[in-house]
Amino acid sequence: MKRTALIGHLTPAHAGQTVTLQGWVNRRRDLGGLIFLELRDRSGVVQVQVEPDSAAFAEADRLRAEYVAEIEGVYQQRPESQRKGGAADFEVIAVRVKVLNTAKTPPFELEKGGDVAEDIRLKYRYLDLRRADMQRNLFLRSKAVTAVTEFLDAEGFIQVETPMLTKSTPEGARDFLVPSRLNPGEFYALPQSPQLFKQLLMIAGFDRYYQLARCFRDEDLRADRQPDFTQLDMELSFVEQDDVLELQERLMAHVFRRALGVELTLPFPRLSYQEAMDRYGSDKPDLRFGSAFEDVTDLFQGGDFKAFADAQTVKVIAAPELTRKQIDELERVAKQNGARGLAWLKRDGDAFTGGISKFVTAQTAELLARTGVPEGGTLLFAAGEWKKAVSALGAVRLALRDLFDLAAGGPQFHVSWVVDFPQLEFDEDSQTWTYMHHPFTAPHPDDLKLFGTPQQGEIRAQAYDLVLNGFEVGGGSIRIHDPEVQTQMFAAIGFTEEQAREKFGFFMDALAHGTPPHGGIAWGFDRLIMVMSGAQSIREVIAFPKNNRGADLMALAPSPVDTAQLGDLGLKLDDAAPEA
Repeated sequence: MKRTALIGHLTPAHAGQTVTLQGWVNRRRDLGGLIFLELRDRSGVVQVQVEPDSAAFAEADRLRAEYVAEIEGVYQQRPESQRKGGAADFEVIAVRVKVLNTAKTPPFELEKGGDVAEDIRLKYRYLDLRRADMQRNLFLRSKAVTAVTEFLDAEGFIQVETPMLTKSTPEGARDFLVPSRLNPGEFYALPQSPQLFKQLLMIAGFDRYYQLARCFRDEDLRADRQPDFTQLDMELSFVEQDDVLELQERLMAHVFRRALGVELTLPFPRLSYQEAMDRYGSDKPDLRFGSAFEDVTDLFQGGDFKAFADAQTVKVIAAPELTRKQIDELERVAKQNGARGLAWLKRDGDAFTGGISKFVTAQTAELLARTGVPEGGTLLFAAGEWKKAVSALGAVRLALRDLFDLAAGGPQFHVSWVVDFPQLEFDEDSQTWTYMHHPFTAPHPDDLKLFGTPQQGEIRAQAYDLVLNGFEVGGGSIRIHDPEVQTQMFAAIGFTEEQAREKFGFFMDALAHGTPPHGGIAWGFDRLIMVMSGAQSIREVIAFPKNNRGADLMALAPSPVDTAQLGDLGLKLDDAAPEA
């Protein structure tokens, strides 16, 4: 029999009508000879009452949790004493019940799924996805995709799919390699991003491209990373940085409006990389709350407190009153992030007590004025090399956010830009320069002269990151379109001409065939939906994710393959145990 409607689509206008519903039994209760069922489909839940003298009673008596059922009955209001407002005021009085399929007892109660061990949920993901929270997340994701598509289509973008099997050109993480049967001893790589192909599309004259691209990176996992993930990839020709940022702001506002009904304030604030690190200790600062750092290096230079007097940077953050146990925990956070320690002071009237108070008598008045620390509040200091000091204090700032729920008083969503990243950064391990984003990012034109000089670490990149609630949800840049500048960039990161040709020869050839000025961005789509939904992990917004060890516990992947498959590829496993 044909379904009348989805449960969630029933309205008071259906009252008194006979409806046919299909779905899963959410719950069953027997009460005084009556059977009460909750029937669930993807749109909602409705109570079903089966009376003992009904022709439907015998079949309904067979139903258990998660059975698939078809129920025909009269949709009507519940007794007035049971009404609380909304859809729950209505129920179905069954006249016919049909068991469409039975089900085993689930390995966990679906309604308690959020409290079940994640590995169990991932093993039985097809059951976990029946939960309302998971379905809500995936419907939100679908709405966001629809919003992206309608916006970019109206803006003249063309959707193009780029190859999944391509050349290995590592972009900061390990490639997933795919052996070629037809070319023994040679390998494809799964794309870490469509970077080169989208630039080639600009060279080809398509002007505006986008794609919801599947990407693959063989890297260590965490809550906001997966080995295979989705990014919203875009590229535009004949643009400057402000053009890209303005369009992205309108797109982000459209996605939030259509998917969540939330209005974002435009334009988004912009911080330079230097400012973000100096004030918040992060290139993706959470700006839903304040707690910016103060630079107090000048107060201690040449002083008697050697730990601060000889430091390149001394930064301080004002915190609420802290117990000694809380200070110790925050110091542990600081040390985990590169600091030697975490100095502290507690305000007591117009003076400080505890911690390093005996060393700051001369600086007390200025510290009070600059930080505004309240009575009983705590000052926390990080000192040393600039990058290590601000990064460590940035981690402490986030720990304070979580400890005191500091973001609760701010906006639900805060979006900002971080711009003017360094073009290059020095790798202490290899003692060489490397790119901060990727080697196709255009340098600021005023800094081109610094390539190949001792000052090349001061080159500014025309790069920008999109930050939402302390998560980097997008990153892009204006690209190098001049072959000579691209050659300079490769040389700056230590590539010989032969190495550059070996890795990127096809792309360098393309640049020489009339490349327009262009730029673009990629959004981490899974991460964006995670923040929009309020989930704590991107695994909560991906239908079939890997766990934090990169394993698919449902499909049991990765898994061994038989020797015949390996033989077809000309491969043989090394019996030696892999190195840890």
